[in-house]
Amino acid sequence: MTSSDRPPGASNGGTTPAARLSRTVVDALLAGTALEERATPWAVLTTPATTDPVGSVRYFRSAGAGQPGVDAVVTVSLVVPAFGLDSHMVFAFGAADSPLPHFTLDSVQAGGGYAFHLDLVQRVDLAVSPAYADLAYGPLTEPFARASEIPGLTPAAISPRQRSLMSPWMLVHRADEAALRAITPIAEEYLRHWLELARAFPADAAGEAKEGDAPVRDGRLRRALFSREIDPVWSQVDRLLGTAVTDGLRGLLTTGRLPDEETAA
Repeated sequence: MTSSDRPPGASNGGTTPAARLSRTVVDALLAGTALEERATPWAVLTTPATTDPVGSVRYFRSAGAGQPGVDAVVTVSLVVPAFGLDSHMVFAFGAADSPLPHFTLDSVQAGGGYAFHLDLVQRVDLAVSPAYADLAYGPLTEPFARASEIPGLTPAAISPRQRSLMSPWMLVHRADEAALRAITPIAEEYLRHWLELARAFPADAAGEAKEGDAPVRDGRLRRALFSREIDPVWSQVDRLLGTAVTDGLRGLLTTGRLPDEETAA
């Protein structure tokens, strides 16, 4: 959840443009991986003030014979019709010891407009890893440039600190409805490339990625990605879901595991 100018929102059953974009990507993501869905305590999200549903969480894990390098997928949808909001987050994580970037898509309707965030989150220092940058991200350059030509997009307001966690190929914009529809094929291109990397990560790029301590770096990266101090959207989610539930969601995203799975490991 990267856009600081985005309030927490939710889905109305998958009928909004924001929900359709997310659903298109999730369907393709799950079709391209061998992951199994696991139950979470948040199949139905509610607010402390009411028992009315305001969203849901889905969680998928590798079954052992899953896509190489793919560890887990987490989706979070929040539904607050009274606010006119519809928010969907998709995060597909590479394994902690894998060079595979993390795929992420946020798709949001807020009031009369839309916003989205799309990226393959880098797992190494790209400035000193030219093979990794060229092989893992080079194919995204053309769709990244094409996105800048879509009318109806304006840059979203996120902090330099938040940008530092992402890749230079990140797309994060506010959009009108036509622009959000136009971004769908670009999101699909990003995902197709990610799935290709998951199937066979380029050897030269993987070699550069092994030069650091990948699991340690990944843990630090994910703690920063889902930090309250860095991403102010979590304070808004606190107000909607309560601190305890928000902490549970942040924990799932940070570790890719439910608490009982961490204990079992």
